[in-house]
Amino acid sequence: MNSDINRRISNQESFIVANDGQYLGKLTLNKFDSNSIYNDFGNYGSKFSSTSIFNNFCNYGSQFSSLSPFNQFTNTPPEIYLRGLKYAYLSVNKFLSYKTIDPNELTIFLRQNNLNY
Repeated sequence: MNSDINRRISNQESFIVANDGQYLGKLTLNKFDSNSIYNDFGNYGSKFSSTSIFNNFCNYGSQFSSLSPFNQFTNTPPEIYLRGLKYAYLSVNKFLSYKTIDPNELTIFLRQNNLNY
């Protein structure tokens, strides 16, 4: 794991990281946070960004990419870290052996875990 991800774990941050080690954004509903996955103009929330799970045409958002949470057959989806601890996979694939959060239900998950900041 790279030093940036290790720093985020040490700081007990909540975030998404791809299977290839790419940071995919902060788990927060704050659309003004530059690192938020819900910032429509940021690197991790824009549907045009190559590091956004919401870009249908990039490795991290395409339904055909093995690194995407929207690929129903992937065995290498992104991981969710909740307050510095690996919590679940982010994936529509319900047959993974580890806990999964459906990306279509991510907003509900963030609200349940008070990730509004």
